[in-house]
Amino acid sequence: MFKKTASAHPKAVALQAGRDLVTYTELDAAASQLAEQLRASGVGPGDRVGIRIRAGTAELYLAILGVLFAGACYVPVDAEDPETRAMTAWSAADVGHVITDGLVVTRLGRKRTRDARGLKIDDDAWVIFTSGSTGTPKAVAVTHAAATAFVDGESDLFNVGPQDRVAAGLSVAFDASCEEMWLAWRHGATLVVAPRLVVRSGIDFGPWLLAHGITVVSTVPTLAALWDDTVPAGLRLVILGGEACPDALAWRLAAHCTVWNTYGPTEATVVSTAARMAVGQPVGIGQPLPGWEVAVVDEGGRAVRTGEEGELVIAGVGLGRYLDAELDAERFAPLPSCGWGRAYRTGDIVRETCDGLVFIGRRDGQVKLAGRRVELGEIDTQLLVLPGVRAAASAVRRTPNGAQVLVGYVCGAVDLERARAQLSTRLPDTLVPVLVPIDRLPSTRAGKIDRDALPWPVATVQDASVLTETAAWLAEHWKAELGPWALSGDSNFFELGGTSIAVARLVSTLRTRFPSAAVADVYANPRLGDLARRLEELAPAPPPRDDAPSAQRRGWTAAQLGGVIIVLALRAPVVILALLAYNNITGGVSGPHAPWVWLAATWLVLVSPPGRAGMLIVLRRVLLRDLSPGRYPRYGSLALRVWFVGQVASAYRLQSLAGTPWATRYARLSGATVGDDVYLGTLPPPTALISVGNGATVESGVDLHGWWFEGRHLVIGTVAIGDRARVGARSVLMPGSHIGADAEVEAGSVVDGVVPAGERWQGCPARRMNVENEGRWPEHAPPAVHSRRWRYMYAVGLTAQVALPAAVALPALAIFAQIDGASHLASW
Repeated sequence: MFKKTASAHPKAVALQAGRDLVTYTELDAAASQLAEQLRASGVGPGDRVGIRIRAGTAELYLAILGVLFAGACYVPVDAEDPETRAMTAWSAADVGHVITDGLVVTRLGRKRTRDARGLKIDDDAWVIFTSGSTGTPKAVAVTHAAATAFVDGESDLFNVGPQDRVAAGLSVAFDASCEEMWLAWRHGATLVVAPRLVVRSGIDFGPWLLAHGITVVSTVPTLAALWDDTVPAGLRLVILGGEACPDALAWRLAAHCTVWNTYGPTEATVVSTAARMAVGQPVGIGQPLPGWEVAVVDEGGRAVRTGEEGELVIAGVGLGRYLDAELDAERFAPLPSCGWGRAYRTGDIVRETCDGLVFIGRRDGQVKLAGRRVELGEIDTQLLVLPGVRAAASAVRRTPNGAQVLVGYVCGAVDLERARAQLSTRLPDTLVPVLVPIDRLPSTRAGKIDRDALPWPVATVQDASVLTETAAWLAEHWKAELGPWALSGDSNFFELGGTSIAVARLVSTLRTRFPSAAVADVYANPRLGDLARRLEELAPAPPPRDDAPSAQRRGWTAAQLGGVIIVLALRAPVVILALLAYNNITGGVSGPHAPWVWLAATWLVLVSPPGRAGMLIVLRRVLLRDLSPGRYPRYGSLALRVWFVGQVASAYRLQSLAGTPWATRYARLSGATVGDDVYLGTLPPPTALISVGNGATVESGVDLHGWWFEGRHLVIGTVAIGDRARVGARSVLMPGSHIGADAEVEAGSVVDGVVPAGERWQGCPARRMNVENEGRWPEHAPPAVHSRRWRYMYAVGLTAQVALPAAVALPALAIFAQIDGASHLASW
């Protein structure tokens, strides 16, 4: 499937991780090279290769493809998971080799001897681990047949194309990451990798999607709920899954873009059913994908009537299998009532309606936490092996803000700090519960643990007097996110059950009072007291006062008024010269006269384009010789000089030089750095700090100003245009913009930052266009004509433009001359 896409779209970008751009041809070649390395190490069809590479890197996805190219099955583990959990996964999946950061391949155990054979459709493509009730994660294997059916099934639902940019923000140890990858690679689209910190922040993920031009995203409802309406308005397709989706969220998103709600356990290959959402339509999980079969059955395995609740059972092409044969036989048993020889009992309670299936809830101890299925039995098992624990049980509780918290209740003499440290070595961070000591566990009449009767909220006593005002305010918001715990300055946000989602919610609240608060502040300062002190450092300063001395302001205003008078005076020579010429032509005695030589010389210096250009160049070099990037006082000398030179340039209207051979020469003389063979359809302002590379093109109407006033400051930036770059008409290059070599900015775009070399950007704000015909311009430009004759022709044309108003006035001058002569005759 990947090879076919790479052949159809060889030059399209397959993978973007930060500034690393990898085309389909390059990714195909790199994956093939890694596959050869794996084969040389003895890896082939039937083998399993572990992958544990830092998230957010191109290497991670290259490793996955390399393993598949070698014919093996990849077994991903999150790089942040404890070492013991990773080793448990390698052992359970019988992993022979592991790929780590830097694409380092390490053999585990002895080299296997296998018969050489080709890849088969029933070979495993990946093994994903889910939570297990026995305390050990369950390994689920998915074949190439099931994976291919899943990818093709989704392609029938979602209209994804080469122009799309698909976000990759989920952990590869989470089966929904397969959806992200193959939404892009099945259709020649670009897979754009999101940094882990951005995804974990939640609140920053939405703006990241917009800033990177993402059009397709697969995510959990919890994260999507943090977006404002500008995010879905900038997307084309949103796919929700992993947890129940509230009606209000689905309707809000569906008002701006196409939204699908999906459902599927890892055991049935990522997604089994899907429903398109519409405003006002109740949220359901829809109908099965092509090749999948579903049934709603009672406890005896018999189908229930439409509208009745029952357990969802899945069969068909998408079924995976457990590597534990005994567990596989139990959970994938036949369903005689439907004639299925193999079916997966999901444990989910659903109801079938005319519009499809509706999710109701779980029937066992399995819960959804942050989009992942969690067996509470696994947590219980880990709690029971802690030193000093006599009995234990876990439960998921809700905070006042509706957030989920995993709580572990323990009985016995337990050192809570030490116990949590031990759990952190055995469980992923998201599964380490908050530990609560209790005297005894409540039980049902049947003698089982009654999880619903476990105490919540937990009785706590807090001495608020020891907290500062900021810390006390922060503590209330911690309670809203984490639950009603007793808090002190040493309380740790993550030890109290804080997750990435809780961090996102908290930061969203913090920014109402501390606008510059960031997700990184919480991770760097997890303790209440430390975070409170950090927030006090970030406290917004009072509104800036205009504390410039009144005398300085009055002086600046007076100087500016003088500058306005000078600018108006610079326009006067045109009128004065016209009056003197009129008197010379008519021979009138009522006005002053001047020799024609002096009139011509004055016109050449003060009115003609060359004369005005020369005056402006001198003015710029004298007044702005110290111009450089930075922030300067609003009422300072430099601000006044920049303003004045800009006003003179506006009054002189030298844009007529744009597009002529004289434009580059003028730009160089006025302070710009301009290379050879440059076309300047827009004249750089003399107040701009700009550089233009060899062979670059700047079309007409481009805003190249490099400064602006910001409150009490003048901010000066630079603008750089690389060799052979092209900037379209009416575009805006914000201060600090850099256009890389051979890059192209389409007309009407706004660039605020860096356009990488060779890329094509468009829009407001400008974003990269995912096109395959970049570099379609001729490699060699036609020979330029620089003969003196053409330069002189442009000079004649510029002169004619200035002289044209006078020529138009000649008939009027003749009439005025007749009137003036008649009046003199009558007077005589």
